Amino acid sequence: MTVRLADGAAAIGKAAWNAVANPAGRSDPHPFMRFEFFEALESSGCASARTGWQPAHLVLEEDGAMTGILPAYLKSHSQGEYVFDHAWADALERAGGDYYPKLQCSVPFTPVTGPRILTADPARRALLLQAGKAATDQIGASSLHITFLRKEDWMAAADEGYLLRTDRQFHWRNHGYKDFEQFLGELSSSKRKNLRKERAAVARQGIRFDWLTGNDITEAHWDRFFEFYTDTGSRKWGHPYLTREFFSRIGASMADQIVLIMARRGSDYIAGALNLMGEGTLFGRNWGTLDYVPFLHFETCYYQAIDFAIARGLAKVEAGAQGEHKLLRGYMPEETYSAHYIAHKGLRRAVDQFLTQEREAVTEHIGELAQHGPFRKEK
Repeated sequence: MTVRLADGAAAIGKAAWNAVANPAGRSDPHPFMRFEFFEALESSGCASARTGWQPAHLVLEEDGAMTGILPAYLKSHSQGEYVFDHAWADALERAGGDYYPKLQCSVPFTPVTGPRILTADPARRALLLQAGKAATDQIGASSLHITFLRKEDWMAAADEGYLLRTDRQFHWRNHGYKDFEQFLGELSSSKRKNLRKERAAVARQGIRFDWLTGNDITEAHWDRFFEFYTDTGSRKWGHPYLTREFFSRIGASMADQIVLIMARRGSDYIAGALNLMGEGTLFGRNWGTLDYVPFLHFETCYYQAIDFAIARGLAKVEAGAQGEHKLLRGYMPEETYSAHYIAHKGLRRAVDQFLTQEREAVTEHIGELAQHGPFRKEK
């Protein structure tokens, strides 16, 4: 049994990667854990040493056969992760230490919960968690951060001495609705009225929507969506993370799990939202527009996603990170999880104390938010 570092998904290979990422052989695997998604990020230059995301995937092998992967990157900054550790970096550097490089086990630029410790066997999961700590120490990284992992893996990480962190996102749950109107029927009258008002305002502008997936998505669609993405991303972040080549690559390799929601006025597309689907969930990712229309963002990213999920019988919509404005639109707060190994003992003690208080605050905040949700209260 050995553990080695692989310098990219391509060095592992599609068949080997997908065999451990989807051991059950599901026809709709988690889209963000597929080899195709990682390979597209890396080969298109989005996740590379140049951008501060140097691939360093931990691979577990037994008798020459691959039995587990911990997808990881050696990082020189803390951008594109959505679990913020800037205060930790500042504290270590003020004490004379170096926080970077660090190891980051995640899907780059993707705040989506899913498998992070890729193996079907709990014993091998423990081995990969142990190997992650050993690799951190041996290569001289300050820390290892496993973000947006599932709760069972989060608890397994605790057993191996990782520090535990929580946060929250807003997800929509499908309770067997036959259409959007039935969903609206579960909301309080004022919230129901508000959602109808927002949808009607967009419809009055003559805007219609196309749901594109599979072979319906062309390079012309990607060209137009990339215009939306770069324009909106430049205003929000200064420099968008994803390249035009990335979209072509996922379009060619995993179009069956892509849902591109495009808003058009007549025949002219004016906005779009990229979603991926798998494991019964629609995952909202990127959005953009070149034309300001009131409520267009809500309609394209949230209401059209709900319509699609109901039409396809999907159980859930995850609409990405942050955004308490999602609460009033039927997306309720749910916990997200991350696990952290910090090599520096002093910083580890301080962070552990902070996380204990933070977890309590997150749990309390989720409870408060849920009380202000849009659903009718039971009498």
